[in-house]
Amino acid sequence: MAAEKEEKNTGAYFVSPHPDGGWQVKRANAMKALKRFDTKAEAEKYAKQVAKNQDSNVVRQKKDGKIQKKH
Repeated sequence: MAAEKEEKNTGAYFVSPHPDGGWQVKRANAMKALKRFDTKAEAEKYAKQVAKNQDSNVVRQKKDGKIQKKH
């Protein structure tokens, strides 16, 4: 059972600040963003949709990179 939970966590989608401004959605451990957005709200909406399709979860980060909330 622990392996299932760990597997799901590694597939999480992160909503995080983009280094060049705006917000990005990245899969855990990915080098590149799936998509970049002007607002955090847009990024969260997209991340929730992708995570739902992939039976995964969303991890939101604050502008300083700290974890804000998991979905």
